[in-house]
Amino acid sequence: MPNIKAAEKWARQSEKRTTRNKDTKTRLKSAYKKAVVSGDKAEAPSVESAFDRAASKGIIHPNKAARKKSRLARSLAKAGTAPAKTAKKTSGARKASAKKSAAKKGSKKA
Repeated sequence: MPNIKAAEKWARQSEKRTTRNKDTKTRLKSAYKKAVVSGDKAEAPSVESAFDRAASKGIIHPNKAARKKSRLARSLAKAGTAPAKTAKKTSGARKASAKKSAAKKGSKKA
């Protein structure tokens, strides 16, 4: 047992967080398995958003969320149904700057 009051509080907080995170991870696993087994593309967006939420809160690593979403999409495609694509927001400025830099590289070589 910690001797410092703050350390006692840290221990309590860690225990609460661990319980909450474990619950969320269990729900994610269950939702993923349910979507894969059923093969229903209507369930895919809710499962994907759950993974994104968990990743944004730091419960799971963002790469793990991306990997699970990819595997879910692949398994649903194999089952004969394709999940609805979730569009990522990309700024038009980034695309324009990429085109400009490509044009500059081409003009330097000539």
